[in-house]
Amino acid sequence: MSTFDPDALECLAAIVEEGGFERAAQRLSITQSAVSQRLRALESQVGTVLIVRSRPLNATAAGQLLLKHTKMLRLLRADLERDLQELAPSSLGGAREEERISIAINADSIATWALQALTGLARQGLPMEIITDDQDFTHEWLREGQVLGCVTTLKQALRGCRVAPLGAMEYIAIAAPAFAQARLGAQGLLTAHNFRDVPFVAFNRKDDMQAEFVGKAFGLKRVTLNQLFVPSSEGQVRAVLAGWGVSVVPRLLAQGLLEQGQLVNVAPAHTLPIQLYWHCWNLASEVLDALTAALKQAAGAALATADGRP
Repeated sequence: MSTFDPDALECLAAIVEEGGFERAAQRLSITQSAVSQRLRALESQVGTVLIVRSRPLNATAAGQLLLKHTKMLRLLRADLERDLQELAPSSLGGAREEERISIAINADSIATWALQALTGLARQGLPMEIITDDQDFTHEWLREGQVLGCVTTLKQALRGCRVAPLGAMEYIAIAAPAFAQARLGAQGLLTAHNFRDVPFVAFNRKDDMQAEFVGKAFGLKRVTLNQLFVPSSEGQVRAVLAGWGVSVVPRLLAQGLLEQGQLVNVAPAHTLPIQLYWHCWNLASEVLDALTAALKQAAGAALATADGRP
């Protein structure tokens, strides 16, 4: 098998991750011409095109395989850095920009429990990059080899990966008290008869959480909602506080505001538990083991268990 130039592999990764040749050159501190030369040399060695020069740029199937290989090399280097740091703490400098360890986590987990899980590793100097996507889609980043792990709703382990259950994120329907009183009737509650009359604040067009909650709460097979989109978990809550409408958000995110009376639960008889799982490459790696242990510990403290207990 051919031995690939690590600099050329990182060049390929930079082009894809940064979305273009110019930004890749800036990240690698080389000229744009040098970026093109490294890519051409790598494509010549492989014998096929690795980048589709479209808008945005995309890696071909061969390019995706080399990207996954590059990220595995990063993981090996990160493991080596940790081992050497233990033996000679003062001998190593900071990690290079291109050696970032990428993981995909849904926005609601980032807004509630996941950052706390990763704080210790960040303070130890692990060069992480967190990519955010809907929890039903984060596993696609792992499937394509763009990240080494993800938090997702997918239960079955992907090929070449291992999986660990994290627990259930509980979702509730919230509104500002004044909005609930003005728009949801005398009791200020969401019902099967009035949900069509109010706007729902969703994360983005991928987000089906609002419709899923309403459908399961009221036994409806098809649900059509009037939706507004705010692509931020915290932003959804702020929009609800400002009276934009109703939103279905993690209980963890809204609990403090509910206790303060700034928000009300407009469907207190209903919750929607979403089971989350951590998937990562099935490799012997101290970094992967540390990430897995940190996420499982934090999720165990924050999320509900399989039997519904907090």
